[in-house]
Amino acid sequence: MAGFFQSLIDRFRGRPVDWDELEEMLLRADLGVPMTMKIVKSLQEKGTSVTAEKACEVAREEIGQILPLRSAPLRPLPAKPKAILVVGVNGTGKTTSTAKLAHFLKSKRHTCLLAAADTFRAAAIEQLEMWGGRLGIDVIKGQYGGDPAALCYDAWASAHKRNIEFVLCDTAGRLHTKDNLMQELSKVKRTLAKHDADAPHERLLVVDATTGGNALVQAREFHNAVGLTGIVLTKLDGSGKGGVAVAIQDELGIPVRYLGTGEQPGDFAEFDRDSFIQRIL
Repeated sequence: MAGFFQSLIDRFRGRPVDWDELEEMLLRADLGVPMTMKIVKSLQEKGTSVTAEKACEVAREEIGQILPLRSAPLRPLPAKPKAILVVGVNGTGKTTSTAKLAHFLKSKRHTCLLAAADTFRAAAIEQLEMWGGRLGIDVIKGQYGGDPAALCYDAWASAHKRNIEFVLCDTAGRLHTKDNLMQELSKVKRTLAKHDADAPHERLLVVDATTGGNALVQAREFHNAVGLTGIVLTKLDGSGKGGVAVAIQDELGIPVRYLGTGEQPGDFAEFDRDSFIQRIL
């Protein structure tokens, strides 16, 4: 989607917009079928001969109406830890995003505990431990192949005992055994609810901006399993991708809460609609 507006203007320079070509461009930008149809319909209502500039203006307006102005900030709960379940398929930057979210919260003077609940991959446990050491944040871990639900349960209890505000649980993401994974996540959710009926209080899906429409499928699957409260959109480091966030908000009503823009701990930000639209379009 890099330079989408510029690409559109270049394509239709000196001639009216061709509806089929425009539709194809919008779909390639990962905006999803419903949003593409909204933009095309809105333009067609303005007449049969539409310029590229007008198409850009309407696309920006339609996208702006769908996306929230800003993300809802994470706030601690009184007298108990807030449990954040971080989910997503392997390779999206899930473990790194969990650590970067903890760093972000710590920079806001909150206390955090990391739970290495991706027990399916020894490398994920080691990776989160490394991040914890680097950021000065404690990590609760178990054995490779252990029960992630029990680990999250113990992490919440430890955080409660130590008056820690946030528990961030990095979970497994082996979507090739989808049914097992979704059952495991549902078990983590049920087990945390034994501590607090509202836990996990946040369920964030990490999505790779470059995966396009596949990310919408992932969002649908995980939303069915745990009821997502937000998206962390990664790999926005100059690729210009990210249109799928519009599709996820439009079709599933799940907002982007955070953006990952690079490899460093600080390359992580709360969502802001106007700067996001500027970035992806």
